[in-house]
Amino acid sequence: MSKEGEHKITDTQGKFLQVVKNGRKLNDPDWTSGRILLSNKRLVLAGNGGKRSIPLSDVKGLKGRYDVNQAVASVSDYLSVEFDNNVVLIGTNVDIEEFETDVYGALLNQKMILTKHPAVEGGVVQDTDWEKARIKISEGMVNVAIASGTFVGIELDDIGSVERATRTVKGEQRTVLLLESLFLKGERKNEGGVELDEVEKEVLMALYSGVSSFEIPDFLGMDVDEVEEIFERLIEVDVLEEVRKRREVSLKTRGRNIASESINEK
Repeated sequence: MSKEGEHKITDTQGKFLQVVKNGRKLNDPDWTSGRILLSNKRLVLAGNGGKRSIPLSDVKGLKGRYDVNQAVASVSDYLSVEFDNNVVLIGTNVDIEEFETDVYGALLNQKMILTKHPAVEGGVVQDTDWEKARIKISEGMVNVAIASGTFVGIELDDIGSVERATRTVKGEQRTVLLLESLFLKGERKNEGGVELDEVEKEVLMALYSGVSSFEIPDFLGMDVDEVEEIFERLIEVDVLEEVRKRREVSLKTRGRNIASESINEK
């Protein structure tokens, strides 16, 4: 790395293509194979046609899929990087989620932010002041170190919902941007999106209402083996997590969302 204070984070092979240039969608772009290098200051894409360096300070956000043609749609995993009215898609030889975590880390690690914690507790809005904090991204986690000494670890898998809003912060109107896209990734993962039958929903609602997993058979008038089979199915679709064998389970965020929706439909 040639820039002062710059260090390499990821250096791998992959492919990339530009789908938006100066705000205009490009017609029928195609993938270019080459080297993908990420540092704490820039993202470098190097192929046979030359090398492109994207300063991380220009990156406005990371997006989901952007299937502009069949060549793109046929690729299962890629990352969409938005910068200066441009969008570039990147697919890597390493796991794309690991690469995405590295990019978020390069963009956000040790950055100073303003936060309120807790903003809401027990459903009640708290009169909490804005404080300075630093963040660090690790796999599946957003770690927030608040200046007052509080440390908050946010698991992306535990995010049930995300709301975007403009707030007056220290006299200025501010909006969460990059963190929003990261948190929305967790929210999307925990959306319902699972087809469950009525009996499975009854089990979820019972757990959501506070009935223990051991009490479910008696509470719903079901055989123990039938409940065990339902637990297995709900664990497989990432709605429950197993606490210990024979058989204690607890609701995951997706399960809480489905149970809440089912109760509201009654």
